[in-house]
Amino acid sequence: MSDLPLAVSIGDPAGVGPEIIARAFAQRFELALPPFVVIGSGAVIGDAAVACGIDLAWSELNHRGVEGIWPDALPVIDDAFRGYRYRPGEPDRAGAEMALVALESAIDRVKAGHTAAVVTAPVAKSAIAQIAPGFVGQTEFLAAACGLPADDAVMMLAGPSLRTVPMTVHCALADVPARLSSELIVTRSRIVARALTTDFGIARPRLAIAGLNPHAGEDGRMGSEEATIIAPAIARLRAEGIDATGPHPADTLFAPHKRGSYDVAIAMYHDQALVPIKALDFDEGVNVTLGLPIVRTSPDHGTAFDIAGKGTARPEAMIAAIRMAADIARRRSR
Repeated sequence: MSDLPLAVSIGDPAGVGPEIIARAFAQRFELALPPFVVIGSGAVIGDAAVACGIDLAWSELNHRGVEGIWPDALPVIDDAFRGYRYRPGEPDRAGAEMALVALESAIDRVKAGHTAAVVTAPVAKSAIAQIAPGFVGQTEFLAAACGLPADDAVMMLAGPSLRTVPMTVHCALADVPARLSSELIVTRSRIVARALTTDFGIARPRLAIAGLNPHAGEDGRMGSEEATIIAPAIARLRAEGIDATGPHPADTLFAPHKRGSYDVAIAMYHDQALVPIKALDFDEGVNVTLGLPIVRTSPDHGTAFDIAGKGTARPEAMIAAIRMAADIARRRSR
């Protein structure tokens, strides 16, 4: 693995981000976690640790290297965030600004070669959109920051039981059919197949591609997208040597006896991909962005404002995101 630390952006400080970061750091020894530096308010992380009953020391990175701080204390870059008070469960404009600036800073650090990867804590998309019109989500923001079209940044949800990829993401369900195209499926599936090989070490990835409609259209009786859009895309992928199958009925694709037959399930819309991964691997699910020149992972859950600061947020997804980011960075550095 690269000797560089990971950069962890704090996310919305009123959400569970600060406490799951603190809990992850508290388990650094027993879990042998790689070094990471937090971009955000050290005072907020410290207060979140206190709220969770964790004894945590943190230190500003400043001009010292992470190796001079880790593992005795949590390295924090908080120059832009001093004065913010920890108010769990009370999101506000200042917190959204912190989340956005921390995200930007984390991306800049990895692009400059100061860190090996970006791990992003959850943000409130609607709150950031109020201060940054056009903000759709962290995945799309990362694509733009890397100079790529949004379709070239592919969101994959990965857990111990399953990997899934939605072809369309942050849009209304009614808009999905119009957004789907054979070209979109082919382009994004190529990115997925390539990333599974380079970032996950799978020599010949198996892609199971779901249908859009119930029973994969049932021979056209429940929709034509399978025949006119999805099947032609699968034929193109197979002609390129990619092991793609389908269109599979989505209601059986995630059954236990099916999951061992593929390495990733390609879904047509957001909930078709996220419902099964969250049902099976909620506590260990990771959102990893494929197709970027930088490594980015995130816990696959939201800000959870309703439980923030109550000491009940589980850190397993953040820990899994940290480990996955380190693993991918290690493979890319070889």
